[in-house]
Amino acid sequence: MSAHVTAARSTFVAHRGRGTALLLLASLCFGSSGVIGKPAMLAGLSPQQVAAARIGLAAVVLLVGVALVRPSLLKVPAGQWRLLLGYGLLGVAGVQLCYFIAASRIPVGVAILLEFSSPVLVALWVRFVRRVRLPRAMWAGIALAVLGLAMVARVHEGLQLDAIGLLAGIGAALCSAAYFLLGERGVANHHPLGMVTWGMVVGAVAVCAVAPPWTWPLGIVTGPADFGPWQPPVWVLLVAVALFSTALAYFAGVSSLRHLPVAAASVLALVEPLIATAAAWLLLNEALTWIQLLGAAVLLGGALLVQLTSPGTPQPTPAEPLPVESPPDRSLDGNGTGGSRD
Repeated sequence: MSAHVTAARSTFVAHRGRGTALLLLASLCFGSSGVIGKPAMLAGLSPQQVAAARIGLAAVVLLVGVALVRPSLLKVPAGQWRLLLGYGLLGVAGVQLCYFIAASRIPVGVAILLEFSSPVLVALWVRFVRRVRLPRAMWAGIALAVLGLAMVARVHEGLQLDAIGLLAGIGAALCSAAYFLLGERGVANHHPLGMVTWGMVVGAVAVCAVAPPWTWPLGIVTGPADFGPWQPPVWVLLVAVALFSTALAYFAGVSSLRHLPVAAASVLALVEPLIATAAAWLLLNEALTWIQLLGAAVLLGGALLVQLTSPGTPQPTPAEPLPVESPPDRSLDGNGTGGSRD
């Protein structure tokens, strides 16, 4: 390994506060996707078409932008393609498709709860596969966070389970866990921006195979949508959800994994449903109940407990050397411009 790469890696220092800020930014971006994308669906687009548009547009913007500004970030060692393919198929496309299938067959609250049970899966992986002992207080925080999520998602209002929907919800949880675990592994060998770009390209190919662009109704795409007091064209909402709720969200989320333990990051990401619920209340007039407000407090309390009791973040130790052309760029890792899914 060259001295240049070794020196670049040694200067990187994980910072929990920076990682928390990046993950909260990612949760804000991810949480806004429903509020921005729902008017496009109410205008006539299917959930699959909206997912294909947001991932496809994000992939094009990222690929063109990185190719023009930092083409060296697109170079991938041959041995790393499997990780990037897995990240794109599971962490990008898999989460989207599994969640939409689940939400179409079982109550949305149950589908959300199943997908966001991924912190439990991440914690189990860390404990039994990596053999890292987690504090008991951290397990208690995870349990509190999931309980609070169940209250926010209003699971208590009814459980009508469909076998396919249940399996899809479990698949969404597995893919969401893969988003964190593969993302953590990936940033040890790749700049976050390069990893997100290739992951988005892989995810776009997969999702657009389900909802090809030529099947999107042009009249609906160019027509108006009801977005609070405004009526922007549907395509404006699609661009917004692609840039803000997808490209920026994934970049911020993956960048945060260079600073936070993956088990803690996956729990902190549970604030995403809170942001989505609050945004729907503010912009779509979807009222909040006292159970949801209490659940939000429980969820945040559990997430805070996890943050306070989680082990420190080990410095990444790549299995393969970083290419000389891709040393960590401090202007893009959260110091300069800054950074799940739904």
